[in-house]
Amino acid sequence: MSDVPAARPARLPRVLVLEHLPPGPPDAYELTLARLGVERVHVRPPAGEPLPDWRAFDGVLALGGPMHARDDEAHPWLAAERRLIGEAVRAGTPYWGVCLGAQLLAAALGAPVRRGEEPEVGVLPVTVDREAARRDPVFADAPARFHTLEWHADTFELPDGATLLAGSARYPHQAFVWRRAYGVQFHLEPTVALARHWAHKPGYAPLATALSPDRLEALLAELERHAAAATALAARLLTRWTGLLRTGG
Repeated sequence: MSDVPAARPARLPRVLVLEHLPPGPPDAYELTLARLGVERVHVRPPAGEPLPDWRAFDGVLALGGPMHARDDEAHPWLAAERRLIGEAVRAGTPYWGVCLGAQLLAAALGAPVRRGEEPEVGVLPVTVDREAARRDPVFADAPARFHTLEWHADTFELPDGATLLAGSARYPHQAFVWRRAYGVQFHLEPTVALARHWAHKPGYAPLATALSPDRLEALLAELERHAAAATALAARLLTRWTGLLRTGG
């Protein structure tokens, strides 16, 4: 009988998922993490669920929502979430922030977040900065241009030390990286069913003016045409991002 102790199985990576809307159909990010065997712990701060210690996780994924990233008066939980994000990313924890999650990252790193001149709503082209992306471990093989769902009224300035990765004609700050933390303003992840779920949630008043029933149906039809390519890119980017996760025993 061998006296060599059996190797301890490697621990699965754990990701804290911060949700800002009631749950809907699963998106491409959730499905990708599940396929890769990543343990997900979902927390909904707007519902009063307490934030856990970020040090118990190998990464943080923060999703979108209709609130302004600094509206602490209406949403008192935002200050604690920004603090968690700032502490985690400064300590080197990989972070993936989508829409509000990108704005929260910018705010947590001291950059201004503000209302844009007008909402950006629709399936629109985003252009990747190929020179910056070529040096980035996540965006290195992203296409030079792709169509994606835009669904926001706010925007942000780049934090000091950040690298801009992508922009659009109306909002030049669409994706950036700061150390191992990524903010993406656009939505690659939703199915048509999920986008319809978002459209009927309270709090999207600034966007509702841009989405009459007829325009919403036209947007969803356009999303249907681009959804397969968009969700495939979402899966590709997030798969690369998971390569940054700490996976020690």
